[in-house]
Amino acid sequence: MRAAVLRTHGEPLEIENVERPAPAPHGVVVAVEACGICRSDWHAWQGHGEWVGDRVPSGQILGHEPAGRAVAVGDRVRTVTEGDRVAVPFNLGDGTCPQCLCGHGNVCENGLALGFQPEAHGAFAETVHVPHADYNAMHLPDGVAARDMAALGCRFMTAFHALTARGDVGGGDWVAVHGCGGVGLSAVHVADALGARVVAVDIRDEALDLAATLGADAVVSADGRSGREVTGEVRAVSDGGAHVSVDALGVAETCRNSVFSLRRRGTHLQVGLTTDDERGEVSVPVERLAMMEAEFKGVRGMPPTRYDELLGLLESGSIDPGRLVSREVCLDDVPDRLVAMTDYETTGVEVVTEF
Repeated sequence: MRAAVLRTHGEPLEIENVERPAPAPHGVVVAVEACGICRSDWHAWQGHGEWVGDRVPSGQILGHEPAGRAVAVGDRVRTVTEGDRVAVPFNLGDGTCPQCLCGHGNVCENGLALGFQPEAHGAFAETVHVPHADYNAMHLPDGVAARDMAALGCRFMTAFHALTARGDVGGGDWVAVHGCGGVGLSAVHVADALGARVVAVDIRDEALDLAATLGADAVVSADGRSGREVTGEVRAVSDGGAHVSVDALGVAETCRNSVFSLRRRGTHLQVGLTTDDERGEVSVPVERLAMMEAEFKGVRGMPPTRYDELLGLLESGSIDPGRLVSREVCLDDVPDRLVAMTDYETTGVEVVTEF
């Protein structure tokens, strides 16, 4: 089968013919119909994560936002049959560890990260293997296109988990989103669906325009402005500061701006991952957090067991991930589309739909 393979960090992925996977007894093989191209793929391609022992090795097939049809099923699988349409979370749980059993499979003690580890090759390929399929393979609702489900991928699920489980966002709350890439725009759209009021922050006018169409009540341009100016405007717009503020990019500036955008007893959500500049560490204004009695929380994906909640929003029409899709591409385009992310030349969500 054809696949996009990482051979050298920072060099274009190689489109190669590789062996098709066979299902483990507990797994299924999915024919990929669509797979989103995410900034986390860009981080992996760049070789980031070595500072936490999480650098993706050479030889890895990337891609972690797939949707498709099951074409081979292991003999221990009970909930998936050949032909079923499924989506797959990137944070794969085994379904049996204490975290999984308590509803926190996104931090499974024996978990795998789809597309980021040799034990879980990704979905920039014609087919992908899904381990522990009874726990990890999520059935698609009737009428939902694979393209839209791929757009729902890690970005929407992470945003949903961040705002609902980690941020406890409710109707009328102010939510500030710093960085309007894929996960940031997803956070804007989900927050709006939850009845929150949203302030979107970015340096690009096109990203802010898209945020406005997805439900942002106000937009703040950070282009050429100091952090004090940006956070001052966010607090003014949100009547004293955000109840929940999201760093959806992962650079020092957006992390600090998110904290300084909070009102008293607000919550900062760290969604974005750092680059070579920060190498996993950012100077945090801890006295500000203490004085405001604010919280600083990390976010990683979403437990597979919460998919029904997110799919409920989709089926009700409250969210429409397809609105974020800016481009459909083929597998051969993936190397160039990752390069384009380096200088933020992409807007919205790009999805591979031809393999």
